[in-house]
Amino acid sequence: MKAAFIPQPGPADQIQIGELAIPEPGPDQVRIRVHAASVNPIDTYVRSGVVAMDLPSPFIIGCDAAGIVDAVGANVKRLAVGDRVWTTNQGLLGRQGTFAEQIAVDDKWVFSLPDSVSFEDAAACALVGVTAHLGLFREAQLQPGETILVIGGSGGVGSMVVQMAVAAGARVIATAGSDAKAGLLKELGADEVILYKSESIGERTKQLAPGGVNVFWETRREPDFAMAVDVMAPRGRMVLMAGRDATPMFPVGPFYVKECSVHGFVMFKATPIEMRTAAEDLSRWMADEKISANISARFPLEDASQAHVLQESATLDDSDRLSGKIVINMPM
Repeated sequence: MKAAFIPQPGPADQIQIGELAIPEPGPDQVRIRVHAASVNPIDTYVRSGVVAMDLPSPFIIGCDAAGIVDAVGANVKRLAVGDRVWTTNQGLLGRQGTFAEQIAVDDKWVFSLPDSVSFEDAAACALVGVTAHLGLFREAQLQPGETILVIGGSGGVGSMVVQMAVAAGARVIATAGSDAKAGLLKELGADEVILYKSESIGERTKQLAPGGVNVFWETRREPDFAMAVDVMAPRGRMVLMAGRDATPMFPVGPFYVKECSVHGFVMFKATPIEMRTAAEDLSRWMADEKISANISARFPLEDASQAHVLQESATLDDSDRLSGKIVINMPM
C-alpha cells in the first residue's frame, strides 16, 4: 500500500511517499481502507519533533481519516466489513498515523459514519470536532442561552466551536481577520463578528455583551488573560487549547473575585468513553447538516509534504493562506 511516512522527526521535506506492508488488524482492531485524511497543527508538531513522542519507524503521519472497514479483529463485534467509519487520535502516543491507503486502528477509536456524510467532511471534522466538543461540553459546560466569544472563529477548531455552540442554543460572538472570514462565520451561524485587525476585541465585546461572556474560547498561542477576565461574566469559563510555551501575566484579583475558571485540555488525553460521546454527537450533527467542514485546501497523498508546509505557514507564521482545514485524498 502507499503511505506518507518519516524515518525520524524533522522538516516537512523529509516526508516520503512509498510502499509499506498492508497492516493486519489485531484482535481488537479494524482495518480501514482510507478515502480521505486531514492535516492538523499537532501533526506538524509530532512530525517536526516539537512535541516529542515515541514513534514507530517508519512512522506514518496523520491523526484523522475516514473510509470503509475492510477487515475486523476477532474481538470486534460493533463494526463489520463494509461499514463506513471515521477515526481520530491516531499518529499519537506510539500509534501509527492515517496517511496511508489502509490503516489498522483500535476499535475504541473508530466511529460509525452516516451515509449522507462524505469522507472528506468526516476527516476534516474529526480531531477539530472532538476538540470543540470536549472543550464546550466537558470543560465549559456551555448552556443554551449563554454567550460565547470564540477567538479565531474561522480556523479549524474555531469553526467547529462556532457551529456546535449554535447547535447548543448559545449566542455566538467570533473574531475574524478579514471581511471574507467574517462572511464565512456568519454563514456558520455566528450572531456577531469582530474584525480584530480594525476593532478592539475587548471594547467591541463589551458593547455586544455588556453583562460579559459566559465562555471565552482562546485559540491564540499568546492568550490575553487581562482582556479575557475583563470581558467575562461572573462565573465565566475560559477554555485554553493552545499556547504551549506561553507565560503571560495573569490578573489574579479580578479573576477570583468574579469566580471565573480556566480550563486547559488536550484532545488526545480524553478517555475512549469521552471520545465516543463527542463522536456520536458529531456524527449526528454532520448528518443533520448542523455541522459542516470548513475545507480550505485539498492535496493528493503524493503532496503530503506540501500540505504540511501550508499548515505550518498558518500555525507558526500566522499566514492568511489558510482559513480552514486541509484534506488529503487517497488514490482510489
